Amino acid sequence: MAKPLSQKLVLKEYAEKFKSKLLKIKVCAFDIDGILTNGGITWKGEDIGFNRTTHALDGHGFKMLMQAGLKVGVISGGDSAGVRKRFIDNLKLDFVFLGNEDKREGYKKILEMGFEDEEILFMGDEFIDLPLLRRAGFSATVPNASYEIQEAVDYITHREAGDACAREVMDMLRYAQNITIKELEF
Repeated sequence: MAKPLSQKLVLKEYAEKFKSKLLKIKVCAFDIDGILTNGGITWKGEDIGFNRTTHALDGHGFKMLMQAGLKVGVISGGDSAGVRKRFIDNLKLDFVFLGNEDKREGYKKILEMGFEDEEILFMGDEFIDLPLLRRAGFSATVPNASYEIQEAVDYITHREAGDACAREVMDMLRYAQNITIKELEF
C-alpha cells in the first residue's frame, strides 16, 4: 500500500529527532523472520528447507547502504538454503549469522570486527532479540511486535513486517547521515 507524501516528511522528522544516534551508525543488522519477512515460513522440501519471502525494497536498501560504506547484515535463528541464497549469494551482505537463536553470538562477532555498540543499528521483533535491541546504538521494531519489544526500542516503524519496514529504517538513516543516491541519467 502506498504511503502518502506526508509519510516521507514524517520520516525526515524522525531522522532529525534521532540524528545524534543515527550519525554514529556504521553497522546495520536485521532479524529476518518478522522483520525482513512477514513471519510466514513455508516448507519447500529437503533441497530448499523452510522458505521465506522478502521485500525487494529492503534488498535494494541494503545495497545502497553498502555502497555508502556501511556494513550490513542479518542475524537470525533461522537457516535454510533459500535464506543463504538470498542474503549470501544474491545480496552479498557483509555478514550473515544464521541458525543460532542466541543472537548475542552474532552481535559479539560484530563487536569483534572493531565496532562499538553505539555504531550498531539493530532491528528485531521477538524476545530473543531483546538483548541486542537494548544494547545497540539505535534499535527498531515493527508495529505488531510484543509490547515489551516496542517498549525497548528507539523506533517503531509505520510499515508492517515484510512490507519494507527495514527500508523505512534504512531511509531514516540515509536522511540523518545525508546519504544521497546517485541517480542514473538517461
